[in-house]
Amino acid sequence: MQTPTATDYLEHLKNKIISYTEIDEAVLNDQVRYYKRLELKKGENLVSPGQLVNHFYYVAKGCIYYYKLEDGEQKVLEFYTDDVFFTDLPAYVRGTSSNYYLKASEDTIVYAVKKSDAENSFDQSHQLERFGRLSMQEAFMKIFTRVERLSSRTNEERYLRLLEKRPDLFQRVPQYLIASYLGVTPVGLSKIRKRVGKG
Repeated sequence: MQTPTATDYLEHLKNKIISYTEIDEAVLNDQVRYYKRLELKKGENLVSPGQLVNHFYYVAKGCIYYYKLEDGEQKVLEFYTDDVFFTDLPAYVRGTSSNYYLKASEDTIVYAVKKSDAENSFDQSHQLERFGRLSMQEAFMKIFTRVERLSSRTNEERYLRLLEKRPDLFQRVPQYLIASYLGVTPVGLSKIRKRVGKG
């Protein structure tokens, strides 16, 4: 299988943008030139606490996890993998410094667009404004639905749902991060896996 090129990744980015709404090709090409390619090594931070969040991101390849530290422990809120838009949404919307980390759990390629460039393009195009609104809504819903899952499902139900919806994470992400995301200890996750005989 051929390794995707930079051109391939930009095509994927364009396809992702037009998956939200119809956009004229000239407008789309103009928008994409504002995205800057960033390459992160495994373990490298994209965003750290105290950093001003003024970019919206697209994962072309790899995995970013979104977490905070509480009493020295990582609390994972979300994993962002190939072909997804993301950012630290509360800090991005408010224009404030982050309280969270966005870190690569494997070698990752992301494309970043500055908030000022994105907002200028939204002002100039109703099509892009719709894309911006829908992509941000999607990013918000990822976090909201996770909070809802934590409060309304058992540990086992959350594990089985993750295994069903995102089985790739179990090969790509260390088990202690999966455990944190599910709201259990690594030992608790191991017990669940033995009990259900999956994963």
